Amino acid sequence: MTLLDDVKAKVTDLARSSRHEYAGGEDRPLGGYVGTMAVYAAMVGGIAALARATGRDVPEGLDLKDVALSAAATHKLSRLLAKDPVTSPLRAPFTEYQGTSGPSELKEEVRGGGAQKAVGELITCPFCTGVWVATALTAGLIYLPRTTRLAIGTLAALAGADMLQFVYAWLQKETS
Repeated sequence: MTLLDDVKAKVTDLARSSRHEYAGGEDRPLGGYVGTMAVYAAMVGGIAALARATGRDVPEGLDLKDVALSAAATHKLSRLLAKDPVTSPLRAPFTEYQGTSGPSELKEEVRGGGAQKAVGELITCPFCTGVWVATALTAGLIYLPRTTRLAIGTLAALAGADMLQFVYAWLQKETS
């Protein structure tokens, strides 16, 4: 056995025992989580490498307007991807339909194990999906700022319209 084989065996044993101790008998797809983190890291690395290779100017930061609109847009797009009936075909390989959970939102159970379960948990969780959406929108501000600002503005307006719909429904209920 070579030194590399020995190190590989020790790391594998450590990962297995850590996974077993962490999960406490529950089905926690830690390997799938490692895979999704690796994909995310590769995506961010690719965005940075492309910016450097193309000589893109990466800003020191975002101005307050971009941050505020991006926050609203990230919220809206994350919920559209994770909960909307229209995007359910994207989630179908990883989930099982359970019913509705709110206005224009579905309740779905994650199915499968390993990578399938990890991806299912990622794409049904607006908080988890939000990290990817915010990263994509920020990359868009570097590569296609005008188009991205238009998309961010549209999504932010939609998020605001949703809030107005909820206020309207609440007011209708209060006056009835």
